[in-house]
Amino acid sequence: MSRHASGDAGRDSRMRRLLAREAARIMAEEGEGDFYRAKHRAAVRLQASNTRHLPRNEEIEQALVDYQRLFFGEDQHALVQQLRRVALEAMAFFQAFQPRLTGPVLRGTATVHSPVTLHLFADTPEEVSVFLLNNNIPFAHHEQSFTLMSGAAGTALAFSVAANDVDMELVVFPTTWISRPLRSPVDGRAERRAPAREVRALLEECDDKGG
Repeated sequence: MSRHASGDAGRDSRMRRLLAREAARIMAEEGEGDFYRAKHRAAVRLQASNTRHLPRNEEIEQALVDYQRLFFGEDQHALVQQLRRVALEAMAFFQAFQPRLTGPVLRGTATVHSPVTLHLFADTPEEVSVFLLNNNIPFAHHEQSFTLMSGAAGTALAFSVAANDVDMELVVFPTTWISRPLRSPVDGRAERRAPAREVRALLEECDDKGG
């Protein structure tokens, strides 16, 4: 490799790290929950127009973990534990729909802006909406996109609700999809989804460790 090429590679690597850190800061401090938007907002701020500099989502998540550890410390641990407790209570409430916790609350990277995301399973989304109506729970709904591990893309109906002053996203999938893995937007692997017993065990483990 020539000295010129080596220098370019070094500058590219440094810019990727800077972009990852700025994207992580945007997610932690400004409530941006989408990796794609966070990295492009970071690129605009740092005037990095060359897309080869853009970091991968998993690089941004690692930068987010580092940022939260450095600036939030024990407050971050307390926040995640609080949101997991809210999730566990909600999972008991929605137990008829075999709820699974997923997203930043499960991964431990939640911010004060992060909703608790539960995947629910029902024959039709209307079953969930009727359940919410019968329990006098206000909600809004929208379509949420997803990608299967096979690469096939689709949309699912999601309900936005609030519990204990915490925003929640209830994404409804067919009952037969409970073992069908989705692709994680972070690293492209199968997205982790935890039933209530795993969330409870995670809470107890983190309480014992204190972090």
